[in-house]
Amino acid sequence: MTSSAINISDVRARPELLQVADTVARDKGIEREEVLEAMEQAIQKAGRSKYGYEHDIRANIDRKSGEIQLARYVEIVEDNAEIENEAAQIRLSSAIKRKSDVSVGEFFVDALPPIDFGRIAAQTAKQVIVQRVREAERERHFEEYKERVGEVVNGILKRMEYGNIVVDLGRAEAMLRRDEAIPREHFNNGDRIRAFILDVRKESRGPQIFLTRTHPDFMARLFTQEVPEIYDGIIEIKSVARDPGSRAKIAVVSHDSSIDPVGPCIGMRGSRVQAVVGELQGEKIDIIQWSTDDATFIVNALAPAEVSKVVVDEEKNKIEVVVPDDQLSLAIGRRGQNVRLASQLSGWDIDILTEADESERRTKEFQERSKMFVDNLDVDDVIAHLLVTEGFSSVEEVAYVPIDDLVAIEGFDIDVATELKGRAENFIDQQEKSFEARRRELGIQDDLADLENMSPNLLIALGESGIKTRDDLADLAGDELLEIIPEGTITPSNADEVIMQARAHWFADKEAPEVNEDKNAEVFSEPDGELDN
Repeated sequence: MTSSAINISDVRARPELLQVADTVARDKGIEREEVLEAMEQAIQKAGRSKYGYEHDIRANIDRKSGEIQLARYVEIVEDNAEIENEAAQIRLSSAIKRKSDVSVGEFFVDALPPIDFGRIAAQTAKQVIVQRVREAERERHFEEYKERVGEVVNGILKRMEYGNIVVDLGRAEAMLRRDEAIPREHFNNGDRIRAFILDVRKESRGPQIFLTRTHPDFMARLFTQEVPEIYDGIIEIKSVARDPGSRAKIAVVSHDSSIDPVGPCIGMRGSRVQAVVGELQGEKIDIIQWSTDDATFIVNALAPAEVSKVVVDEEKNKIEVVVPDDQLSLAIGRRGQNVRLASQLSGWDIDILTEADESERRTKEFQERSKMFVDNLDVDDVIAHLLVTEGFSSVEEVAYVPIDDLVAIEGFDIDVATELKGRAENFIDQQEKSFEARRRELGIQDDLADLENMSPNLLIALGESGIKTRDDLADLAGDELLEIIPEGTITPSNADEVIMQARAHWFADKEAPEVNEDKNAEVFSEPDGELDN
């Protein structure tokens, strides 16, 4: 306690007791009632020390006069109850001898004379008050700061603890862990620190406030403070990606068509963005215009690299970006930094190819597909090349496409189209028969084969791995399924989906109608207890 500490030995100055409580409550920013309760506990502890800890001694401070009342409480219990503390409990039969109109659960209250506190008792009582006030102060800090998670605060470096920084926020202390500080930044005692409140939680040593300077939202909050258009909601920050202390990308969009979102974030002669850069120890910041079109957004995010072409694969959440040969290193960035930040910013997996790599790959795919048509449809190279050029990638597409689409291919007439379609259908029919024979050979049950989205390749791969029933598949986890089947058979997201489909009947069984002993009758319970006819 400071100058507002109570002189426990002078308890007879009862009005001063209330004055001290008011002063402590005001200085510590806690409730007056909490201070008075702490004083009561201190006096109560001193009373037990004098009269014996086995006694139930209670203290009460009058909230108006400051008068201290000390009393011993004795609880009345049943005659057949086991007495745990003879000094604090009395059986009903014995209590009736003292007072006739008493009942179980009531207390005898014996007033005690005021205590003359000795030096040791006064010191003990003072420690109790200090501890209770400190606990109340910490609880107030927890309640105050848990509502401020996500805010930027200013503080002063108070001390270092094992590389972690203790920051004085004025009325509370916070911790900036070493891994939440920007790499290579250095602070000295007394330095002012601006940080983002990451978390507030209770721990054994009391409520703890954790700060960060590396979180993407810290940068977003700094821009909100520096750019009025963001604060007013005219410009919105859509996403932020950071490599703390090195480089960052921030995507912004304007809700006013007359305002460019990038310009206000940069500011006059770069004043606004430089203010943020200075706070983040020189971290380079790319301000990107956000777009609803994913391909356009990826092109913007990879700046300053130039992009030739973008191919979006929504099923795999992957985007393939083709860049000129001389732009590859710029697009990838030092140690992959540029493409990594663009991927974090957009939420897409980005695969970067040069124009030469893409051309080589496309040539290889063209040759593989042409060979597939030659082998499976028994056609010459010219027809196979025409099918691939028109976008056909599988025999199934040839079999199920309308005949008019085949006739429309330059060089094809109705006879050629009909023959191709017939050969494709025959090939698929032979494949299905071969697949069915292999399925029977492996002992794969119908309940597994009938699952939706169960491809033949996946089904055979499961059978060869010993998964032959729906329950066998349902018992697996997604990563286990991916481990036992050949790589590329199915994607991770599809693996989880297939397993959930296999488990669906487990939940359906729980909701099945109750069946009585008559196998031919089903009884459905209705909310009103009646049965529909």
